[in-house]
Amino acid sequence: MRPIRVTSCALVSVLLTGCGSSLYEAPLPGGADLGDRPYEVSVRFADVLDLVPQAGVKVNDVPVGKVLRIGLAPDNATAVVTLVVNGDVRLPGNADARLRQSSLLGEKFVELAPPAAGPERGRLRDGDVIPVERTNRNPQVEEVLGALSLLLNGGGVAQLNGIVEELDRALSGNEPRIRSLLSRVDEAVTRLDAQKHDITRALDGLNRLSADLRAQTDDLNTGLDGLAPGLRVIEQQRTQLVGMLQSLDRFSQVAVSTVDASGQDLVADLEALEPTLRELAKAGTDLPKSIGYLASYPFPENAMIPLKGDFVNVDVDLDLDLTSVLGNLLNSSGPLLPVPGISDGPPPAPPEPPGLPVPGQEPAVPLTPPGDQPGGLLDDLLGGQ
Repeated sequence: MRPIRVTSCALVSVLLTGCGSSLYEAPLPGGADLGDRPYEVSVRFADVLDLVPQAGVKVNDVPVGKVLRIGLAPDNATAVVTLVVNGDVRLPGNADARLRQSSLLGEKFVELAPPAAGPERGRLRDGDVIPVERTNRNPQVEEVLGALSLLLNGGGVAQLNGIVEELDRALSGNEPRIRSLLSRVDEAVTRLDAQKHDITRALDGLNRLSADLRAQTDDLNTGLDGLAPGLRVIEQQRTQLVGMLQSLDRFSQVAVSTVDASGQDLVADLEALEPTLRELAKAGTDLPKSIGYLASYPFPENAMIPLKGDFVNVDVDLDLDLTSVLGNLLNSSGPLLPVPGISDGPPPAPPEPPGLPVPGQEPAVPLTPPGDQPGGLLDDLLGGQ
């Protein structure tokens, strides 16, 4: 009986195809501890690069799980990566997933982290899906080197020398001007920085104004639509409006010429009125009081103050002898009707004796005819005495 020989090729074939499993499903030593109750999470990536199953899953660079499988999403545009995470790891329900690399040429792994922007919500549980909007990846070394090669070979590096030379030619000899320009730019930026609050307030006010205008769009449209008929009427009456403005222009010319012609007369009238107004101003409150006394004559207001009640009993004896009345009036040194403020002053001075006639001036002619005595007319009326 011959011994059974197992070659290395056969052994490799058994390991790769035995029991319907692949080498990716074989457990690897040194992996993350999944614990007793691990949970699965599906992550959608736009590009998984060369990520493979059994790759690590880390939180804050600490291994907490592994990649279980990688597949294609139903939309055939994204990749679905199924992760197995230790059950003791607590992550928010809106956690982010990033595809990172352990070193420059190291392996790929999936990093789970709380959301970079916004508050945390909920808790990540078994069967949850992290959408492609919350996933990203770091640039690869191949991509960086390819971009650098493109820049060095077909980019603008060849023209960089010419750009530097032109810039040096433009700046040579203009150092004071450039220094002054930079100083002014610095001053302008400093002033803008000092007024940033006012600028922010102005922008906020402009934002509120635009919001109010947007809220009143219907009213503005209605106003503009209603303005159209009025504009049509004005357009129809344009000839009349022009004629009215021309007539107004002629009227203003006539008014200006009238004012210019009568300006001196008006000034003279005002100057002649000045003494009268000055005397009225001197009168002050005496003129209104005099008018009040005249309106209440012969019982002025101050005469009624000591009286109490709403009626007065007065006994009056009237002497209607016309001779006595006229005699009393003629013998009185005051005015006929005493006016407070005017007739309360001292009695008038006696008339001065007639002086010598002024040369070149005719003597005053007496109003009383020769032979008539003063008061003769009243004596005739009263019968003479």
